[in-house]
Amino acid sequence: MSKAIRIHAQGGPEVMRWESVPTPEPGPAEALVHHTAVGLNYIDVYFRNGLYKIPSLPATLGMEAAGVVTAIGSDVHGIAVGDRVAYATGPIGAYATDRVISADRLVKVPDGVEDQTAAAMMLQGMTAQYLLRTTYRVKPGDTILVHAAAGGVGLILCQWAKHLGATVIGVVSTRAKAELAHEHGAEHTVVGYEGLPAEVRRITGGAMVPVVYDSVGRDTFGISLDCLAPLGLMVTYGNSSGAVPPVDLGVLAAKGSLYVTRPTLATYTSKPADLARSAADLFEVVKSGAVKIRVNQTFPLQEAAAAHTALEARKTTGSTVLIP
Repeated sequence: MSKAIRIHAQGGPEVMRWESVPTPEPGPAEALVHHTAVGLNYIDVYFRNGLYKIPSLPATLGMEAAGVVTAIGSDVHGIAVGDRVAYATGPIGAYATDRVISADRLVKVPDGVEDQTAAAMMLQGMTAQYLLRTTYRVKPGDTILVHAAAGGVGLILCQWAKHLGATVIGVVSTRAKAELAHEHGAEHTVVGYEGLPAEVRRITGGAMVPVVYDSVGRDTFGISLDCLAPLGLMVTYGNSSGAVPPVDLGVLAAKGSLYVTRPTLATYTSKPADLARSAADLFEVVKSGAVKIRVNQTFPLQEAAAAHTALEARKTTGSTVLIP
């Protein structure tokens, strides 16, 4: 038997239960992974509270983990029993001591990267990778705006963008978080988003920014649009304040022929080759020291509800890892 955090109905943190479950067996093209560390991400909250639909209940939450392969099915290539691996794409099911997953969703963890770091970096790090390298290809001299700059993705975005030669304006909720974002590459920090467009205008000398990375959603969508230069790109990749309501597309024309996208890691890494390329790019900047992964909180996996409560209350910074 194994253990897992499961929900039988969607709702608040109280719906999460620590339960015994049968240890699964891998089928064709699958691998059984014994988890040593599980990543906590805001998308887990969305699946728990009902913002994102779950195909069936009861369900095990979680998108990201690291561990060791303990068994493989037939037709598995490139992954062997004993390999240290990590993953960060669906389906959900990472909040468990053991799980079966498609082997082509696994990447080998290189020497020099600890399991907790791997579990903390895959989803957030590969999200930062596609945001900076594909959705909008950040280049030297760019000034970009990053919301939730002291969060898990935010700290990676700040460091990686600085490494690419960009100037980062980081938006945070407290002065302490502003200091943390600044330490990790945000040249300018703004506490709160009231009056943000005016502050961006001041910082950029009126030019505004070519891209906004916004994981907040409903509360900041319109404000973010007002921070963009003409032909700028609004990247809305999260909903920590709630989903963005329907948008009058005419607003985009009135504000300077703006672009809007709602990307997901699942799409950007849907092909095994794209997944491997994204993970390799991430491992390279982490191993070089250009990007440091901050695991600032750990919780026992069985206390995942407390971790969710802290995350939703904005009491976490950097990455949080659950330990089975």
